[in-house]
Amino acid sequence: MRNPKAIVAFVHDAAIAAASLGVALYLRLGDEVFALDPFTTAVTSFVFAAIACVTFQLFGMYRGVWRYASTVDLLNIAKATTVALLIFGPLCLAIDFFDFVPRSVPFIQWCLLIVALGGTRFAYRVLRDQGLLSPGTRVPAIPVLLVGAGDAAEQFIRASRADPHVPYQVVGVIDDARDFHGCQIHGTPVLGGLADLPAIVARLRDRGIRAQRLILADPALIDPAAKRRLFEQAGELGLSVARLPRLAELQDADDGPMRPRPVALEDLLGRPQFAHDRATVEQLIGGRRVLITGAGGTIGSELARQIAALRPAQLILADSCEFNLYAIDLELRERHADLPFRAVLCDIRDRARVMAIFAAERPELVFHAAALKHVPMVEMNPSEGVLTNVVGTRNVADAAAQYGTRAMVQVSTDKAVKPTSVMGASKRLAEFYCQALDLEGDGAGRGARFMTVRFGNVLGSSGSVIPLFERQLARGGPLTVTHPEIRRYFMTVQEAVALVLQASAHGLKQTEARGQIFVLDMGKPARIVDVARQMIRLAGLRPDVDVKIEFTGLRPGEKLYEEVFDEAEERTMGGIEGIFVATSKSINLEVLRRLFDELATASHQQDRETLLRLLAHAVPSYRAPDAAAAAEKQIEGHSQALWGYRANPGIFAEQS
Repeated sequence: MRNPKAIVAFVHDAAIAAASLGVALYLRLGDEVFALDPFTTAVTSFVFAAIACVTFQLFGMYRGVWRYASTVDLLNIAKATTVALLIFGPLCLAIDFFDFVPRSVPFIQWCLLIVALGGTRFAYRVLRDQGLLSPGTRVPAIPVLLVGAGDAAEQFIRASRADPHVPYQVVGVIDDARDFHGCQIHGTPVLGGLADLPAIVARLRDRGIRAQRLILADPALIDPAAKRRLFEQAGELGLSVARLPRLAELQDADDGPMRPRPVALEDLLGRPQFAHDRATVEQLIGGRRVLITGAGGTIGSELARQIAALRPAQLILADSCEFNLYAIDLELRERHADLPFRAVLCDIRDRARVMAIFAAERPELVFHAAALKHVPMVEMNPSEGVLTNVVGTRNVADAAAQYGTRAMVQVSTDKAVKPTSVMGASKRLAEFYCQALDLEGDGAGRGARFMTVRFGNVLGSSGSVIPLFERQLARGGPLTVTHPEIRRYFMTVQEAVALVLQASAHGLKQTEARGQIFVLDMGKPARIVDVARQMIRLAGLRPDVDVKIEFTGLRPGEKLYEEVFDEAEERTMGGIEGIFVATSKSINLEVLRRLFDELATASHQQDRETLLRLLAHAVPSYRAPDAAAAAEKQIEGHSQALWGYRANPGIFAEQS
């Protein structure tokens, strides 16, 4: 026992144990206690104290901290005291101590010990919680309102009172549960429900209390729509908003584990959270060689993190960006030092390089996340987009088929549905190719599986609107939005990747269902202008007052609304919560290969006109802005081009 505080506690308990026998005798016998032999009483008290000290130590009473005394500590005290008295009782019988002492004394002594030992600990905690024993000077406190009268609120109120360095004073709690109204949590009143916020703030101001911040004790317990309304009200009332940390964030406690964090944007978007079957995904990944293309990107790096935690036999990270590949490789080696890794620089457009990697590594599972995804950038550079998204995907898929890969999973996008951009059209062709390859296998499970998982925008991904808004906010605005009514689906990268893995595991088991596209349940699309306003409020500012929002007009290739299903696709439930299945007509593989050859040639020659014409020919809903008229003249019946008609014999052959 080297801790000075533990030694003090030990001496304290030993003194109480030694005194307990004498006090118990006095309570039972009164003044008659003075007639007892002082020497016998003293020796007996000393013997009991020695027994008690040993049992107290064995029951770990000095591993606890008095400042955080709880019912667990009280239970340990009761157990240790009971054992000590059970040992002491037979000893008293052996020395005939009970011949002149009532046998009720041990019971009185048991009660005294629990009250004295437990009482001092809880008294110390109460004094600390009230700040009477707290060292240092309390910093000026910010008046705050807590939303949610649950355990998290109770812990925060207690911690804010006990720690002089917490700069918050909870002046009230808000909760919709009427049972709490009028009650108090550690002396802090529950003032009303969420709808009462303006009235609550007004009442506090009448009392001279100006609340400055609203802290969500548990954001998950509030309905997303109600949360957004609350957030708007807070902005109108001049209240900044924060939240208490989630359990997973407590390890990141540089500023104290109970310090409020900024409200995450995903808390306000109302995305439903789906339960994940980890055991099924572990069966998919565990003990297998896994290759991830685009491993340094937003989706690829999160795939790498989640897959590494599932203990694959080997993880091969492939990316064309040296720095991104270095960063994810370094991160995973620090987290999973015992897991075999290999980082390979590879441009998926280089067919020979892709084939060499597959020949050397023989991956059993391939997650294809490499792509060019920024719509305006690909629109300005269509050859690069096609070479990466179309030709690159073919290279990876062909390598997977040639070198015995069990399954390839392609990450797709909602922009592939009725595309109006080169990026969307190129991703749709990639979907067609994987679908055609998957159908080359049979229902008996022979042949590699080629699955596609389609979903919308990922919060915070590179090139997405969230990092753009963050940079614009840092400069003081304005925030730029292309159109007042533009809407997008959003999902956190962690949930998207978890569902990709779920869909992959499920699809691999369904050997008879080939050529399907798995579509993640994205919930409802959010207006981008609403996202911009929420981000301004997250920064503690007022939209259109402190920070302006400017509308710049739709960019080339952009749509007002994204869709996750094409009208020609049959939509069914995927058998897993949060995942749908899209089934559509397929295109003959040989037809696609000839088309891809033509696209590759046009891309290498930088023949933009031919490239856009081919895309318009290949994807029925795509119309290139500067080539629509030419495509209309050259392709008769564009909607039938790939569904059984010989539209251009130089590129397509009739479907078989």
